[in-house]
Amino acid sequence: MWPLPGARASRCLLGSLRRAAPPPPPSPPRRAKCNLTAYMPEAGGFEEVRSPSQLQRFSVSSGERFWAAAARHRLSWISDFHTVQDCDLARGRIKWFDGGKLNVSVNCLDRHVHANPEKVALVWEKDEPGSEVKVTYGELLEMTCRLGNLLRRRGVKKGDNVTIYMPPCPLAVASMLACARIGATHNVVFAGFSAEALGERIRDAQSCAVITANQGVRGGRLIELKKTVDAAVSSCPQVRNVLVAMRTENPVEFTHKDVDMEEEMRAEEVVCEPEAMDSEDPLFLLYTSGSTGKPKALVHTQAGYLLYAALTHRYVFGYHDGDVFGCVADIGWITGHSYIVYGPLANGSTTVLFESTPVYPDPGRYWETVQRLKINQFYGAPTAIRLLLKYGDEWVQKYDRSSLKTLGSVGEPINTEAWEWYHNVVGDGRCPVVDTWWQTETGGICISPRPSDPDAEILPGMAMRPFFGINPVLMDMAGNKLTSNNISGALCISQPWPGMARTIHNDHQRFIETYFQPFPGHYFTGDGAYRSEKGYYQITGRLDDVINVSGHRIGTAEIEDVLNQCPAVAESAVIGFSHDIKGQAVFAFVVLKESVEASQADVTRELSGSVTKKIAKYACPDHIQFVQRLPKTRSGKIMRRVLRKVVERDPGGLGDLSTMEDPTVIQDIIQGHRDLLEVNQRERQ
Repeated sequence: MWPLPGARASRCLLGSLRRAAPPPPPSPPRRAKCNLTAYMPEAGGFEEVRSPSQLQRFSVSSGERFWAAAARHRLSWISDFHTVQDCDLARGRIKWFDGGKLNVSVNCLDRHVHANPEKVALVWEKDEPGSEVKVTYGELLEMTCRLGNLLRRRGVKKGDNVTIYMPPCPLAVASMLACARIGATHNVVFAGFSAEALGERIRDAQSCAVITANQGVRGGRLIELKKTVDAAVSSCPQVRNVLVAMRTENPVEFTHKDVDMEEEMRAEEVVCEPEAMDSEDPLFLLYTSGSTGKPKALVHTQAGYLLYAALTHRYVFGYHDGDVFGCVADIGWITGHSYIVYGPLANGSTTVLFESTPVYPDPGRYWETVQRLKINQFYGAPTAIRLLLKYGDEWVQKYDRSSLKTLGSVGEPINTEAWEWYHNVVGDGRCPVVDTWWQTETGGICISPRPSDPDAEILPGMAMRPFFGINPVLMDMAGNKLTSNNISGALCISQPWPGMARTIHNDHQRFIETYFQPFPGHYFTGDGAYRSEKGYYQITGRLDDVINVSGHRIGTAEIEDVLNQCPAVAESAVIGFSHDIKGQAVFAFVVLKESVEASQADVTRELSGSVTKKIAKYACPDHIQFVQRLPKTRSGKIMRRVLRKVVERDPGGLGDLSTMEDPTVIQDIIQGHRDLLEVNQRERQ
């Protein structure tokens, strides 16, 4: 990231951007409301729409008219589309805005630069408080163009894939936008994944280049990103170039594939001709865990994804021009894609890139950042909220949070205690809390309390209302639609929307089988939900074998696959269990081979190390219980629901055991679990 005008030249450009000037005095917060007249073009002629609830109903009943007007009003097109949508959910066919051409980076940068090049696009909240860096739209466009030209010169062309393994920083955003500008897809991998997990994703995506940094900085610690990339790329012969930026001054060893990214960017032109992309050309791949052992890459395309991210950003959070939007997620997840990069930048927003942790250097970090940056919308995870709640109110109340207008929750359902603390303490009881439900697959928020009519209630711990164009339905396991209220079922969505993923990379059949075959004609979310007497939706959790650890989805099969590779392990079963901070944590039941001589403590350390190495540290089991046998059906299927009941200490609610091959197994597991709890309690004392 080269020096900005007036900045001191430095070898470590990623870390040497100028510090931001002190923020101006705060202005009184404006009341967030949904301005429908600003939303729709005058030519749309939606005279019958007078409120958000009316608009939601209209968007479902007259979807093509709604989305056509939104797309023409909110996006800049090179050529107009001729077909609004061509979708058949039963067959997994999803196409929006066919015939249209545009460029996503132009929509996120150029049109805002033409209006106001000096407007701040990014505020990089670096690891050390008070060291924030501001990057204008003009500067971000120049950075993106130089990098786009560098990628082209290094042989990256339209249709190629580039893996990005970086911390949240301006150059990471420019990397995503540079790929979009030249027509390459990007594959951002969370910079906490191991070399083995990174290599698997690089190979599956067939990336021809990788973009990384020498090191990451988080919570006062250095993270060796380049070393991880070197280990990963050693098994990826298709990677031709590794572009390396310098986040710190610490040198790293370069290989024959490595490119001094910032040095070469200086020599590139500041104008990069954007590719004209079809609406349905892929924009990015993003890997997420499923119920099998292999992560899957969801494919999102150009126009529909960008439109949906922009609309949900503006109307769920009540964003107004001039606001500072603070999403503290990592760019390696879909939240970072949609609500740090694409949604905010498409709206011409000022968006925050948060590099640190919620407790560094102390538990007041979030709220000190809110005060210093004058953040208006704050979007974080229930895991962090629950963690900070335990430190008490004083860490919140010592900082001025009067700039806040909306608080958001993302990644998992937020419990009532955390919601009320977030609303009453962090928001002083005056900021609406939007508990958002969505997925990597959906591209953007699908159910949330806002937008809604001005006097509409918001209830703790409920996502509540569908967004524009979203028509949720509940189904029973026989595939029947549940039409009444005060009922629970499998959450499905009955009609397509522009932001949804189009396929699984190189496996469209898996895409169809996972999302569209369980309930033909509907998108199956994999989640259960409850619909209240008033018709509000509350997410009740996963219906498949996926665990949500601190907002990170991980398939039980993926962890089991690693555990079973250990020479000492005969078989294993992994479940998720409730955790006060993480929401869910990982519990593993492990059967050892009879010939094992190592102690259980040694095997536990080996298994934890293997999961850390092959997946990531967050996927490590919190507890490992060694058992003689696993409960199985007569056909050999592991009965994980029974293990879940044991961990929840609900042996009386084990349910029907008539299909269990040997019911005596469960008593041994229950006793072993009691023994494990006693040991853990003694160790804590």
